[in-house]
Amino acid sequence: MATTKAAKATKPEADNDDTEAAEAAPASKGFSIKALASRKLIIIAAAAVLGLGVAGGGAYHFLGGRSSQAAPASKIKPPVFVDLPEVLVNLSSTGNDRTQYLKVKVVLEVPDESVKTEIEPLMPRLMDTFQTYLRELRATDLDGSAGLYRLKEELTRRVNAAIAPERINAVLFKEIVVQ
Repeated sequence: MATTKAAKATKPEADNDDTEAAEAAPASKGFSIKALASRKLIIIAAAAVLGLGVAGGGAYHFLGGRSSQAAPASKIKPPVFVDLPEVLVNLSSTGNDRTQYLKVKVVLEVPDESVKTEIEPLMPRLMDTFQTYLRELRATDLDGSAGLYRLKEELTRRVNAAIAPERINAVLFKEIVVQ
């Protein structure tokens, strides 16, 4: 019985040691419940302040709170158009006896007046470029909107090559007839 009393006596002491050790463990690591609570409170408050700042900045930005003295938006210059003479060429034949013709009226869209004045002296070169390219086309090359789109892109590329370093924005068709 003495052993059982000693075991019982030591057992509660061991339980007391465990609880003391458990209470001492957080204190030994430098943590306490009050310190953890205050850190959580600081983190929550910082997140709330940051959230309010972001929300306020977003509202200011989207509701037009910008200064009315901001730099005015640059005005978009309207494009300038250059009319080219009408072009009439016979298309490349595909082996049949009937000759087909292509009649095209083209307008060049240029960024500003200065480019227009640069293009004027180069008009013979542009017309030659158009004539030589268009004569090599077949009627089947112009079928559908895809054919016209390819023609427009190719003419734009060739005009830009002919007037380099100046550039045009686009080649626009006023009239296109295949006969």
